[in-house]
Amino acid sequence: MNEQTASTPPKGGDLVKRHRLSTRLWHWTNAVTLLVMLMSGLMIFNAHPRLYWGEYGANYDAPWLKISSARMGGKEFGYLQIGSARIETTGVLGLWQDQDGRTQRRAFPYWLTVPSRYSLAGARIWHLAFAWVLAVGLLLYLLWSLVNRHIARDIHITRAEWRPSHIWHDVKEHARLRFPTGVAALKYNVLQKLAYAGVLFGLLPLMILTGLALSPGTDAWFPFVTEVFGGRQSARSVHFICAALLVAFFLVHMAMVLLAGPFNEVRSMITGRYRLPKEKTVTENAA
Repeated sequence: MNEQTASTPPKGGDLVKRHRLSTRLWHWTNAVTLLVMLMSGLMIFNAHPRLYWGEYGANYDAPWLKISSARMGGKEFGYLQIGSARIETTGVLGLWQDQDGRTQRRAFPYWLTVPSRYSLAGARIWHLAFAWVLAVGLLLYLLWSLVNRHIARDIHITRAEWRPSHIWHDVKEHARLRFPTGVAALKYNVLQKLAYAGVLFGLLPLMILTGLALSPGTDAWFPFVTEVFGGRQSARSVHFICAALLVAFFLVHMAMVLLAGPFNEVRSMITGRYRLPKEKTVTENAA
């Protein structure tokens, strides 16, 4: 069908404008930024692959999470330990082989880290450089979204949407892979709004704050940031939990893109143009 014109109301099959340039630029900049920060953060984690709560952090303190290796019965194996529960992860975490076939004892393998060789100093340089891109980009995006009313129009959750029945209806529709069609596909449903609002106003700001709390410089001039998290080790734990939640968000996001039609979805985030899914017929709805 032809692209929608200003005088014609959109309907299923029309090619319409969906994402503004600011949203598209921030989306792709963020994708690269968070990937580099995640991979460099995993290298930083490799330097001390343990997480603690409170004022702990020495080698012999008991962590709540640890990735390491051990030897039992003459055999060495890698493992992930959370509390007292231990899961063997040989070949994935803790113990694996590099390109040359040599056994490596490192929490995360070389192909998941930046840089790929062990370098705590190098990882910190990458991490801090892209942290500035993340923080400044988030601030500019939020300010511009307030100006063009993107937040008020597309992400604000109305009183009706907060009703449990409305949320449960959207959960059931997603579980059945029933996605909006026609012009309704241009609007975020309540689950999307909750997810995007949680990332914009929860996870990303918390990542930035806990990152500041981990900095010795911040601890010197503004120790309150560290103290509010109960110490640098607690801030480090929260930082990695937020990173894990962002990875989970990404995986769910990619699954939804694939299920909803990857070509149409990716095109809309590159060009801004989106073809509305055709409305279902009465027969299809009955089925």
